Parts: sequence; structure tokens; C-alpha cells
Amino acid sequence: MGEAAPISSSAIRLDADALNAFMAEAFPHSAPGSRGAVVSAVPGHIQARMEPTELALRPGGLISGPTQMGFADMAAYALVLAHIGPVAMAVTSALNYQFLRPCRPGPLFADAHMLRLGKRLAVMDVRIWTDDPNKPVGQANVTYAIP
Repeated sequence: MGEAAPISSSAIRLDADALNAFMAEAFPHSAPGSRGAVVSAVPGHIQARMEPTELALRPGGLISGPTQMGFADMAAYALVLAHIGPVAMAVTSALNYQFLRPCRPGPLFADAHMLRLGKRLAVMDVRIWTDDPNKPVGQANVTYAIP
């Protein structure tokens, strides 16, 4: 057997179905759908979708900040795993989230883009939106440490 190919932002090792299966296995105590799901995965980009429940609402009827940040983190984690394979111990080392506009109840979408994939760190941009991808409700810069 030869050595595995080096990680690269120009090729993925896990597609959307494999990422969702891995997440379900890695987080067995999460309620189905509570993390969201990967819709598509291509080199350098994943898109995810989440259907927040009433438990995700904050006073005022908006989707809570922790829900948005957790979804952004899940999208970044999925993007890292898509490129490096099923490495459960890749972990968030930084997450900076900007709330751009009110996040009204309804489906949430995440577009995560790889900015840099190195041997030890991955840096990503994640945009969260509801009904219009050109009007994000939040934006995160996320860094993951790769074991």
C-alpha cells in the first residue's frame, strides 16, 4: 500500500453523503437535524442547510446567536473533513462571528469556502443566509487545527 496523497484544497476525500454519515456517527447524542446537514461538497466549498426548531429562537422570535455560530462551526468542520478525510479530532481553534442582519425563523443555509488549507491549520470563510444568498445574516472566519 502506498502513502495517502497529501491533503489539498483542490480535491475532496468525503462527499456530502459521507460527511453526513460521519457527523451522525461522531455526534450520536445530537438530535437528528440539530446540527444541520451538508447539501453539497466540492473542492474548496461546501453548502449546508439547517431547519432550526423553536428551541433555537431567542426572545424577539429571531434565531439565536449560538445556533448561528454552531451552524457556522459545523459547516467549517464539514469543509475541513471533506478535504482531509474522517479525522474526528480536527478542532476549532478560532471562530469570529459577525451578525449582519436579523435572522428570522426558517431554513438556514451556510456557504463555507476554504481560504487556506495547510498541514496543521485550515482557515475558512462561512456565510450564513436565509432567503437570499446575497444578503447574509452572518459571516464567520473559522480556523481549525488539524491533528
